[in-house]
Amino acid sequence: MKKFLSLLTIIFFINVNAQNSYFPSKGNWETKSPEFFKYDSKKLSKAIDFVIKTQNNGDKDLRVEILKGFSSEPYHSIKGPTKKRGATNGLIIKDGYIIASWGDTKRVDMTFSVTKSYLSAVAGVAIDEKLIKSENDLVSDYLWDKTFDGNMNSKISWEHLLNQSSDWFGNLFGINHWEDRPDTSKTLDDWRSEAQREPGTYYKYNDVRVNVLSYSLLNIFREPLPKVLKNYIMDPIGASDSWRWYGYEKSWINLDGLMVQSVSGGGHNGGGVFINSEDHARFGLLYLNNGMWGDKRIISEDWIKKSITPSQTNPEYGYMWWINSEQGEDYLRTDWKNVPTNIYYGAGFGGNYVVVIPDENIVVVGRWLGRDKIGTFIQMILESK
Repeated sequence: MKKFLSLLTIIFFINVNAQNSYFPSKGNWETKSPEFFKYDSKKLSKAIDFVIKTQNNGDKDLRVEILKGFSSEPYHSIKGPTKKRGATNGLIIKDGYIIASWGDTKRVDMTFSVTKSYLSAVAGVAIDEKLIKSENDLVSDYLWDKTFDGNMNSKISWEHLLNQSSDWFGNLFGINHWEDRPDTSKTLDDWRSEAQREPGTYYKYNDVRVNVLSYSLLNIFREPLPKVLKNYIMDPIGASDSWRWYGYEKSWINLDGLMVQSVSGGGHNGGGVFINSEDHARFGLLYLNNGMWGDKRIISEDWIKKSITPSQTNPEYGYMWWINSEQGEDYLRTDWKNVPTNIYYGAGFGGNYVVVIPDENIVVVGRWLGRDKIGTFIQMILESK
């Protein structure tokens, strides 16, 4: 009986969330005053002033900033497109309505590793469409090329790629797995010769392995992933036509006789999703409402839940979404410990964020925020009520 009542409570909460949310049509977005939802305008303005004053003041030429930010990596270079960025901007969305914003929220900019959360959503589409039977399936059962050859690589599942515990070994589009974010306490020779770990036992944030996921999904869909994202997600939620998703100059593959670009999961070497804050906010609103957009199911609720479930190898990481886990390093060392632990977010280099706050039915998008300022910003928003 208790389990039955708990299930009813969850269903009721999800339905109330969906019913209380407004879903903006394409090209339109209604606003309401913070006071309508019992938030203090002055306190929200103070929170926004905080992120403006502490914004990322790095080089606006992101080619320069990328090379500087990853200068410790051997052979790191720009392999895909970049774009000069603007100043900080963002939105605070409550029940689907804009209650506060700052800067140019229609400006298209690189978003770096927030791209990974979009890639996760595309993987969810593959599951929902039954192109992949289960995220626990071995990827080698779906791809017959040499990408997953070898004793360890052949054991990698889709889930291992999604939660960054695959420890895939190899070279993809001219980049070796060991080149990405090396352990600087070791020599280069040690890093090159490090033994491969059993898939699912070791977490390592690694864009080469994320790009292996992108490449694998391209082979499953057999059409460009930007087209999949557009048709299944971005168009149904009313996103603008201004966003783009790029790969590298050498990431083109022959797919059924046509040259198709395998897109990247971030802008670490250039590429990734280029998008404005308002489209980010729509994507966050979709997740806030458990994959529903109005009365239309876009992504399965089951996939949303799995995406924000802590991984065994990293309690603050799910399927390419960060989670405010009490066991996570960010929670323990930053202001994240002052906000609810069910908050989850996409995060990218340079201070790019899409934050979902389920308890308050809020989505926060921030671009080019100062380093380690997002936790404080979220705390200030919640304290404005």
